[in-house]
Amino acid sequence: MSTEHPHTEVWTQDRFGGPEVLVTKERPLPLPGDGEVLLRVRAVGVNASDWLARSGVAPSYGQPPFTLGRDVSGVVAVGAGVSRFRPGNEVFGMIGGGGCAVHVTAPAALTA
Repeated sequence: MSTEHPHTEVWTQDRFGGPEVLVTKERPLPLPGDGEVLLRVRAVGVNASDWLARSGVAPSYGQPPFTLGRDVSGVVAVGAGVSRFRPGNEVFGMIGGGGCAVHVTAPAALTA
């Protein structure tokens, strides 16, 4: 029996720069907290705020490391206190970042 914890992949960066600073890393699978959903990401929008943050011109995520991606869509699993969605619902939302990943958690109130 494996004692390994589930993991997911994120597209992240450890320094400011061009697209070459983006790397794929394995991270522990996030778990949704109260009022949150776990989103299996199917699509993520990469927009001007992301490239400005990536390059360091407008570091809205602070200093690296961080994971870009505010606009996401996918399929949810629900955390405690979430009655608005059922597991398997397809949703979209604008979250605080971290959407460039296979899985991300987000407040259910930020998704529709």
